[in-house]
Amino acid sequence: MSQRIVVADDEQDIRRLISFTLHRRGYTVLEARDGDTALSIIRQEHPDLVVLDVMMPGLTGLQVARALAADAATATIPIVILSALAQEAEVQMGLESGVQAYLVKPFVLRELVARIADLLNVPSVPKQEP
Repeated sequence: MSQRIVVADDEQDIRRLISFTLHRRGYTVLEARDGDTALSIIRQEHPDLVVLDVMMPGLTGLQVARALAADAATATIPIVILSALAQEAEVQMGLESGVQAYLVKPFVLRELVARIADLLNVPSVPKQEP
């Protein structure tokens, strides 16, 4: 069974790009376009990792991260934050909300994949297709 990742971003193009890239590397990807949906999917599916945009409708990515960290059932799920908020104080606030990585938009897709692979302890090289 492949590792499952929730990708939550209100920008459909970004969400699809990340999902496509991760799927090609063998991950199962579940998508959410807002924080409320993301939190619901995460609580129901217990994925191996979560990628959250900060600024989304409903709950923000940081609010979702804090809710996950406060719940024993989800507190150990690694979280990667993607955000256009790049000031040092904003990054620090993100890291203090229980996330393991904070990438600033525009981000390098290869770096995101490497961070995910590192957090999941898997190689970041894409699987070879037959």
